[in-house]
Amino acid sequence: MTRLSQASLAALPGSVAAPRYDRAAVRPGVVHFGPGAFHRAHQAAAFDTLLAQDPRWGLTGVSLHSRGVADALNPQDGLYTLARLDAETDYRVIGAIGRVLTREDPAAILAALVHADTRIVSATVTEKGYCLAADGTLDFANPAIAADLDAARSADWMPSSFTGWLVRGLQGRRLAGLPGVTVLCCDNLSDNGRKLEAATLALAEAVDPKTARWIADHAAFPNAMVDSITPATDDALRARVAAAIGQEDAWPIQRERFTQWVIEDGFAGERPALDLAGVTFTGDVRPFETAKLRLLNGAHSSLAYIGLGRGLETVAEAMADRELAAFAERLMREDIAPSVSAPAGLDLQAYISDILARFANPAIRHLLSQIAWDGSQKLPYRLLDTVRAALAAGRPVARLALPIAAWLRFLAAAAREGRTITDPLSGPLLQRAEDWRAVLAMREVFGELGADPRFVGAVEAGLAGLAAGRLDPACVH
Repeated sequence: MTRLSQASLAALPGSVAAPRYDRAAVRPGVVHFGPGAFHRAHQAAAFDTLLAQDPRWGLTGVSLHSRGVADALNPQDGLYTLARLDAETDYRVIGAIGRVLTREDPAAILAALVHADTRIVSATVTEKGYCLAADGTLDFANPAIAADLDAARSADWMPSSFTGWLVRGLQGRRLAGLPGVTVLCCDNLSDNGRKLEAATLALAEAVDPKTARWIADHAAFPNAMVDSITPATDDALRARVAAAIGQEDAWPIQRERFTQWVIEDGFAGERPALDLAGVTFTGDVRPFETAKLRLLNGAHSSLAYIGLGRGLETVAEAMADRELAAFAERLMREDIAPSVSAPAGLDLQAYISDILARFANPAIRHLLSQIAWDGSQKLPYRLLDTVRAALAAGRPVARLALPIAAWLRFLAAAAREGRTITDPLSGPLLQRAEDWRAVLAMREVFGELGADPRFVGAVEAGLAGLAAGRLDPACVH
């Protein structure tokens, strides 16, 4: 079977959407770190829509930790298929990515960052990719940051971390007399732009104070939030895509039809007209971000850890479990919603109903095990901030503590069975997993909550309830 490429685009069936612009005329205006499934399903698709009107916003991908995306997409001229899953699935070939660079070619990464056409540097490197400590500041003890500090002693240093690459690229732009750029974080971190700005300035100050001052004056770090459920690619998707497009695609992507991208309207230079692709520009992202992180992501993690403990595999299966679905709905409506100040025009109860319907979409096979990755990095933003807000307001936290208890059981089971987990703190977590109180004492995850008797007591009650197979609210209040 012919492999998808620029030369094979003309052979696509009429039912498959293809780029509606001359790809040869596209200029790369964005350097994106972490061109994984979520980015390609979401931000790259938005830029693909924009390119039909403005060819100056092409994407250069940078993959720092794996060659997989580069090896899949570069032989396909950056093309890949997006399957949108709904009552009927449709297929669209995305052409926004010109090439994918890897850490094996650091000179090319630096050249992309210091190119005159580059106006945005964006990232989906997951929560752990920012090398932040529990308080949200740069973790100078992180091995990648320590390596960058050591490497920066050389004038031609090449970094290890994403934050290091930001500093190195912005330093290069300063020295070349180029304008600043907009740095756009697209990961699920609360106040993500501000956290990334502070981390970048902290590392720059340690490496090159002149560059730190230049960054403060010339770069912008707007907050942003993104939302679209994106299941991992599997062989079943590859087979469906091959049948639909009549060609082989090494790494197609799938997501639900729904997407949301909200960006703070504060750019260092020209703002791309992404509103053509449905992007919302606003003066304050935080209400949108909080609603999404706490309601959707918090419920997602809750379904993942509780569902895995009940022998379930996907989000749709978890929603078909009537007891678990009812628990998730009560958690969202009664325990999480009171901590969320809705942005203007957003009906929180209707938003929750929409989320529940999205979770139950049978066309999406979103693995609970995938959502369960990196719990130590996700739970502080998805659930623990809500716990803090509830405690501060004097509200009960019993239901909020149940998914934390489920995570502790998830860790303990992995430790007993000798399984690894996908988490940057996997070693310390698994070493402590048999003693849940020792896990709660990890300040890098729980901060002060691990010593709060109200929270500790709620977690203990949750563990007892889960051990007895109970989820009903009467047993967890």
